[in-house]
Amino acid sequence: MVIVGAGISGIGAGHYVQTECPWAKYAILEARQAMGGTWDLFRYPGIRSDSDMFTLGYSFRPWSSNDTIADGASILRYLEETAQRSGIDGRIRFGHRVVRADWSTAEARWHVTAERVDSGETVELTCNFLFGCTGYYRYDHGYLPDFADMDRFEGTVVHPQAWPEDLDVTGKRVVVVGSGATAVTLIPALARTAKHVVMLQRSPTYIAAVPTRNPLNSLVRRVLPKRTASSVIRWYHALFTQGFYQVSQRHPEAVKRVLRAGLRRQLPKGYDIATHFTPRYKPWDQRFCVAPEGDLFEAIRDGRASVVTDHVERFTPTGILLESGTELEADVVITATGLQLLFFGGAEVMVDGEPVDLPSRMIYKGMMLEGVPNFAVAVGYTNASWTLKCELTCDYVCRLLNHMHEHGWRQCTPVNADAAVVPEPLLGLSSGYVQRAAHLFPRQGSKFPWQVHQSYLRDYRAMKMRGVEDKAMVFSSPDVDSVPREKRDSSVMTAAG
Repeated sequence: MVIVGAGISGIGAGHYVQTECPWAKYAILEARQAMGGTWDLFRYPGIRSDSDMFTLGYSFRPWSSNDTIADGASILRYLEETAQRSGIDGRIRFGHRVVRADWSTAEARWHVTAERVDSGETVELTCNFLFGCTGYYRYDHGYLPDFADMDRFEGTVVHPQAWPEDLDVTGKRVVVVGSGATAVTLIPALARTAKHVVMLQRSPTYIAAVPTRNPLNSLVRRVLPKRTASSVIRWYHALFTQGFYQVSQRHPEAVKRVLRAGLRRQLPKGYDIATHFTPRYKPWDQRFCVAPEGDLFEAIRDGRASVVTDHVERFTPTGILLESGTELEADVVITATGLQLLFFGGAEVMVDGEPVDLPSRMIYKGMMLEGVPNFAVAVGYTNASWTLKCELTCDYVCRLLNHMHEHGWRQCTPVNADAAVVPEPLLGLSSGYVQRAAHLFPRQGSKFPWQVHQSYLRDYRAMKMRGVEDKAMVFSSPDVDSVPREKRDSSVMTAAG
């Protein structure tokens, strides 16, 4: 097997393969020179998890701290230690960017082309199963709108995805363009030293204060054995998040009232909540943002930060001119304007030399492409921790591998034979970064097993508690009589060059 990506998904996949499929060989190809994915790439001040660590952490190595929200450095350290303890780090080939993968039906294997980032050299690999653990956004740069006259600005413009190590905002006027999770994280951190920080948003986002620690976690750890306590805590947080999502979907007005009451407690008396903190969409139509211990609201109360809701007209030499005619003066402008989504790290996927048209394919159980054999991707939830779905996918892939190994099958291919299944968008969010790339991604279907539930409970039943055989999964083996014997070996991975 070849696993692409050495972030939270790839490290998890490595653990599952070597634990559940000890007969299999595998290697992890990582384009960058370090493991950790998101948690190594993003270095902006205040970087932290935007979901609880008891579900973002692995079930096989539970998060041991009492902190529900963790900083980026702690998460990266956790991932590195996880890989080192299991020997997964020794399976990673750094600096290998996968650019193409071509499935050969005759050989029942993938031909993977990777480029060495340091030399540009091409490396050819073959494997029986390909597992994409690249996440779903572009790593080399984020999304930046075409702001007028940005080149006229005499200060510093920074995108959080490319944060410079030497940037010092002490005593400076900072404008953060955006109101998503990155902006909500950045602003309290920058406000500690900056002269003032403005969050400039086109429209508000749902933001709620959450405690850094939950007393229930400490209680459970005191009264239950360690392994049981970890499982109970993980399920509690998973169910709580899913419950909040379901209540938000079914009773949005009630949830809005609760959130507004929380905002009134956190913000100065008379603050214009309607303008700056009341979104036009329903809760969870876009990803929800959290402020640990209300740090964003504290910065606003103290006068170190403020919120402006307006549109950018253009940049000026000294700041940003808004459509209202107001000019925000700034020394530093941070464009927290979002991500660029990218499927499978941008690598081309082919079957027998023919490119796979991603938008025309549906995705099976949120993890495999319709009509593409022996290929899976780890895509986490948008309404819960990424790792919850990632681990279900890793476990399912291993069960598929074991099933094929036991019965002698060489291919497993999701095939839709139900004419009643209607293709639908894959990610059910109205966020700009999702909508911009929706036409480039595979689709989900209107019925199981092509429907992406965004529900850990439903996926747990469908992926953990059911067998791998169903009407949509076709197991087969090619006619190998005409294939040279040297290409018929049973190794899971070989290298050619």
